[in-house]
Amino acid sequence: MTRASLDKQPHEVAAMFDGVAQRYDLTNTILSFGRDRGWRRATRAALNLRPGERVLDLAAGTGVSTEELARSGAYAVGADLSVGMLRAGRRSRPGLALLAGDALALPFRDSAFDAVTISFGLRNVVDVDGALRELARVTRPGGRLVVCEFSRPTFGPFRTVYLSYLMRALPAVARRVSSNPDAYVYLADTIRAWPDQAALADRIAAAGWTRVAWRNLTGGVVALHRAVRAA
Repeated sequence: MTRASLDKQPHEVAAMFDGVAQRYDLTNTILSFGRDRGWRRATRAALNLRPGERVLDLAAGTGVSTEELARSGAYAVGADLSVGMLRAGRRSRPGLALLAGDALALPFRDSAFDAVTISFGLRNVVDVDGALRELARVTRPGGRLVVCEFSRPTFGPFRTVYLSYLMRALPAVARRVSSNPDAYVYLADTIRAWPDQAALADRIAAAGWTRVAWRNLTGGVVALHRAVRAA
C-alpha cells in the first residue's frame, strides 16, 4: 500500500470521486494537455483485444476508457466503486455496461474475462496487492493484464519539472476547471508516493501474473505494465 492510500478508506475515496464526476473527463484532458486520449489508445493496443473477447475495465469511472476498449470489438465491462462516476457515465454513454464493483471483491466469477485492465486507479486502492490478485482471479489462464498508471519520468531534469507541476500547477489548474479541486491535491500526492516501474512490476509478479513487462509513455509520466495470467 502507498502512504497516500492509507490516508483514505474506500468509502472516502468513492465519495471523493463522486464529487469530481461531473467534470472529471474534461479536467483530466486539460491537466494532461490532451495526452489522456493517446494513453487510452495505447492501453487498448497493449491488450491486443479481439472481437468476441470479454474485457474488464476496473476503475472505469465514467466509462471513457471502457468506450475506448469497446472499439476493438470486444465486449467491454466497466466497474467502479464510485456510484457518482457511474451515474455520470450511464448518462453520457448509455450503451456501455457500467457496474458498481469493489476492486477487492469483484462481482464476477473466476476466469470470467479474457483480459483485464485498470487505468489510473490502482494507486487509489487501499490494498494494491489484493486488487492485483482479485484481477487474476477473474481472468482466465493465459489471459492478459494491462495496468496504465502514472509512474516515474526517466529523465532527471524532466522529472523535476514534472513533480513541480504536480504539486504547484496541477492544483491551481484544477481550481479553475474541476468541481472538487481539493481532490486533485490528494491525487497528486498518490502519484508522488507510487512505486516506480520496476517496483510495480515486482508486485504484479508476486500477485500471480507472469511475463511482466512495461513500456513508458510520455517519458515515463505514464507506464503500461503488461502481464499474463499463470496457467
